[in-house]
Order: sequence, then structure tokens, then C-alpha cells
Amino acid sequence: MKRTLLSLCLLLCTCAFAQNKTKVACVGNSVTYGYGIENREVNSYPAQLQRMLGEDYEVMNFGKSGATLLNKGHRPYSEQEEYKAALDFAGDRVVIHLGLNDTDPRDWPFYRDDFVADYLSLIESFRQANPSCKIWICRMTPISHRHPRFKSGTRDWYWMEQEAIERIARLANTGLIDLQTCLYNRPDLLPDALHPTAEGAGILAKTVYQALTGNYGGLQMPVTYSDNMVLQREKPLTVSGTANAGEKVTVKIAGQKKETITGANGNWSVTLDPMQAGGPYELSVEAPSARLTYKEVLVGEVWLCSGQSNMAFRVDELADSQRKELIEYAGKQPQIRLFNRQPRWLTNAVEWDETALDSLNRLQYYHDTGWTTCNPQTANQFSAVAFAFGRMLADSLQVPVGLILNAVGGSGTEAWIDRKTLEFDFTDILYNWTENDFIQDWVRGRAKLNTKKSANKLQRHPYEPCYLYETGIEPLQQYPIRGVIWYQGESNAQNIETHERLFPLLVNSWRANWKEELPFYYVQLSSIDRPSWTWFRDSQRRMMYTIPNTGMAVSSDRGDSLDVHPRYKREIGERLARWALNQTYDRQIIPSGPLFRSAEFKDNAAFITFDYADGLHTSDGQPLRTFEIAEHDGLFVPAQAEIIDGKVKVWSEQIANPKLVRYGWQPFTRANLVNGEELPASTFRTEEE
Repeated sequence: MKRTLLSLCLLLCTCAFAQNKTKVACVGNSVTYGYGIENREVNSYPAQLQRMLGEDYEVMNFGKSGATLLNKGHRPYSEQEEYKAALDFAGDRVVIHLGLNDTDPRDWPFYRDDFVADYLSLIESFRQANPSCKIWICRMTPISHRHPRFKSGTRDWYWMEQEAIERIARLANTGLIDLQTCLYNRPDLLPDALHPTAEGAGILAKTVYQALTGNYGGLQMPVTYSDNMVLQREKPLTVSGTANAGEKVTVKIAGQKKETITGANGNWSVTLDPMQAGGPYELSVEAPSARLTYKEVLVGEVWLCSGQSNMAFRVDELADSQRKELIEYAGKQPQIRLFNRQPRWLTNAVEWDETALDSLNRLQYYHDTGWTTCNPQTANQFSAVAFAFGRMLADSLQVPVGLILNAVGGSGTEAWIDRKTLEFDFTDILYNWTENDFIQDWVRGRAKLNTKKSANKLQRHPYEPCYLYETGIEPLQQYPIRGVIWYQGESNAQNIETHERLFPLLVNSWRANWKEELPFYYVQLSSIDRPSWTWFRDSQRRMMYTIPNTGMAVSSDRGDSLDVHPRYKREIGERLARWALNQTYDRQIIPSGPLFRSAEFKDNAAFITFDYADGLHTSDGQPLRTFEIAEHDGLFVPAQAEIIDGKVKVWSEQIANPKLVRYGWQPFTRANLVNGEELPASTFRTEEE
């Protein structure tokens, strides 16, 4: 009798304990169900969420493959058994992820006007089932460009729905979980372009766990925060990070104190009042979960230095005279601070091992780093172009200068552009990229070699479109900067027309990320015996006039006929600095060598007018060379040229009616026109009117 009573008591206690569990209903489509995941009962996102939440929770999966949110859709969730079971479950927490299947051409084009009302009705039905429940709706998981209907409508309808879902969360006063961002930069985890793998489901589960519990791992700051950092002067400074939901965060520096409360999504930010150049200061960021202190913080000018190998080219690789000059300077200039993000794996002609391949998929491409003071050792390993740029700024402005470097050798422009921009503005470059003729064959070949040991058909690589944006730009978290210097193009010079589409997209992509029209100063490719470089250099010159707030540093006089990495870089950095000093800091300094403005054809000759033409002469005291002239047929012949009243007269006895002129039109050129600042003229070709 006693044993029977004891068993009954244990049973009653067990039932009471089960009743005290928090019930979580995961409502959704095939992504929630776990379609395509091996052993989905264990590896779907609700199953993984159960393990994360622990025994105090009961998580149930009410996903239905193919289900639509729309009640008039081709498979309405509201008519499925899973929906009825979810209502009967009466969850205390309800997580709804629907909408992906509504991008079907059978649904959104016809019934989009019902989307908001149908979603609000669904939400209300769960509140009626359990009036005390808390509900979160989800921004949808990504649909990759590889989806068969991506370009025919799905892409556009997907983003329309995302905006509607955000509006619905506000209207219905629900929580909003972002399941899009956490997987958007992991297309390798969407093998069929729609359904995540078990690893992808784990990321979804973690994202839902954070939203339900408010546990985001405590106070954390972006990678750009460390001792010795430089903060941008004279502009409101957004300081942001993550913390547990609801935590109060206090930021202090130089007598300023700003406070805020962390949002439900774990994000927080404060805006510091503009600060004048100075320091060193101590920056403290404090929350109940942690206190972070950064020492030796300076306030000055911050620039992002990016591109490919000629920007990555180090001070210790310079010609001896330039290397010694910069290293000597580095020992005397603690006001320059360096943030040197270097790749873990160089894209040399090697096959990467499994460790490298797995890390690349996880977007762990750069070494962990922090800000360092400037000294011979740190400068020696830093970009020569960037350091020379920073030196000229520091000397001219007499303020601290911070330089962020993230250049990657061999990288193409497409690797540095955000995914959404390419999905909408250059979708074709995303498809099967290692076989895609929009991308240089050398780039594709090197990527194939590096990833040869990978069995993953979606293996990531630094040269893949979007990859370096996702690993090199996004982690900077909009760290406040003054502007960008850029040296890249060698890996796109084979297709000028493609680059003319990509480069403006890149500039606009970065400006959208920082939410301001940042100055963007870039290097025109130098001289080397590669036939396409004549046209590419001129394309770069012309884009300076079509993309606002840009400037171009000429480097053709410092080229090498055989080496794509010329060893004279100091001048290039200084020419970039001239653009910054003139355009960004309004200093009275000539920013460039002569730039073609116009051509007047008369008296059997061409009269060329240049910008920045004061003091025109030749760099070597010899007659002007490399000018050519042609009639309408475009058959150029070598021409004579002389400087007359600040213009260049160009003519040839072979050409009676000149209509076209070009200058320095050789891949490796010995053009010799300079201005009074000894700055070289850009190579150019006139266009027929």
C-alpha cells in the first residue's frame, strides 16, 4: 500500500513538473520541419533549440513542408493538421516562420494584398489559444541566387515580404527574430538554395534561443575595438556592440558619459559628441555582464586601406631607399596607429588542407588582431602605400592617424561587394563563379587549386563574389572612418566593361554600409606589358568623373614592365594623400598630375587642355613622347607634341584632319608629361564627338 501511494505521488509530481515547463511552439514551413536534414528529429532547428533551452522547456515542431502563410495560397498553413496541433498545444512561446513558399508565382502576385491581414489573423489565433503567450515572427531565412525562380520573381517578392513581416511585427506587437541575417552570408549551408543543413539549423536554433532568453553572450564589442585605437575626430561617433537584452550599457570617454538599454535583438548603440583630435584617453564600456576598458585611445583621422596585392605590398618589400626612409620615420611617429588585418591563408599556388577549408566556410579568414602603435617592427609589416599615405596626412594635419588594412592579394572587385547589391544589380556574376567568364580565369584557376581537396560543391574562397565583403567589411561594424583608399583592378583588367559595372557598385555598397558618401580615392593601374591595361587605365580615369567624391592617383610612371608589383610605392601613397588633403581637408595642394579635360581640333592639329596643368613640362627634359593622333578611322600614328601656353599641341604630317588623340597608350609606357609639382599626367584617349 505504501509503495502504491509512493508511486502515485511520484507520478503526480512528474505530471506537475511537466506542466510547469515552458512550452515552445515552432510554427513554420519546411525549414522549421527540417526538410533535407539527415535525422531531422535530432537536427532540425526546433530539436536543437530544445537542447539549448534545456529541460525546463518543451519544444514542439509544427513545421509543414510547402505551407504558405496566405490563406489563398497553394498550401495554406491554416488548413494543415500541423496548425491545428499547434493551437491545441497552446504554447507559452510561439515562433512563426512562414512566407518562403508565398514567393511562388502562384501566390504572391495574386494575393499579396492579403498577406498582412492573413498574418495578423494567424497571430491572433495563437493568442486566443493561450492569451498569455508570447509570440515572435521571423524575418525569413535566405533564398539563394541558385533558386530556379530567383531572377523570375522570387528575389523581388522575397524582399517585399520581408518588409511586410517587419511591419506586421510592429502592428501586432510581437517580437521579431531575424533568421535572414544569420544565414545570408553562408550560402554553403543552403545546398538546395533554400533549406539549411544541420549546421545551418543550429545557427537558426541559436538565433531563436537568444531571442527567447535574451542571452546574447554578454557585453561584446566589434573587432575594431582594442587598446591603441583611433577614433574619428569632429563627427558624431556611433559606438555599438551587443549585450544581453535589457542590459544597461554605459560608455565613457574624455568626460562624456552616454547610456542606453540593449534591445531585444541584443544590439545597442550610443552616439558620442564630436571630439577634437587628442588623447590618449581611456574608453570604458560597461554593462552588468562585463566591463571593457580600452587604453591609449587617440582621436584623429581614420582611413580604411583596401584592395589587392599592391595595397597589401609591405614596407619591407620596398626598394631599399624607400624602405629605409619609411622605417626611420616609423620610429619617430607614435601618433600613427595601425590595424593590420592579415589573411590566415595566402592565395599562393597551394592546395589548402581541411582546417583552412573549414575555417573559410565559417568566414574565419583573417587573423585576430588589434590596434598597434607605429614603430619600425609594426610598420615593416604594414602596407607601404597605406603607410606613406598616413605619413603625409599626419605630417600635414598634425593629428593622430589610424589606418585599417584588409587588402587581399589577387582579389577581384566582385569579392568586395555586398551580396544584396550583386543579387539585384549583377546577378549573373554569382552563378557557378569558378566557371564564370565575368571573373578572370587566373582568379578562378587559383581558387580551384586552393580548394582542390574540398568535396563541398559550395566551398568558400576569398575570391568568391561577396566573400571579402562578408569577412573584411561586415566585421568592421561601421567603425567610424573618414574615408577609403583603394588599390585594385589587376584581377579585373581583362574585362573592362565588367569592371565598369562592378566598381561603382563597390563604392556605393561601402557608402551604404557606412550610411554616408565617404571619399573614395583609388590608384590607377601602373605600367606592365599586359595589353588590356591601356584601356583599363582610361576606364579608371573616366569613372572618376562619373562617381562622385572620388579621386585617382596616377601610378604609370612607377610601373615595371615585367613585375605586377612595382617596388616604388611611397609616391603612390603620397598621391592618394594629395587627393585627401585637397578634397577632404580643403588644403591648398595640387591633388594630381595633368588630367585630360578637352581637345580642340584646328589647323591640322589637336590642342589638348588639362586640369592641374600649371607648370607643364617633361619629367626628363626630353621632348614630349608617346602622343599619337588619328583621323575618324582610328588608325593612330606617332605624333609630335609641344607645350604652348599651358596646352599641348599634337600633330603629324601624316594626318591632315585629326579627330582623335591618345597619350601613353602602351601597356608599359614611358610617357613623360608632368606638371609643376612633378606629378605625372594620366594616360588617356579622346573620344570621337
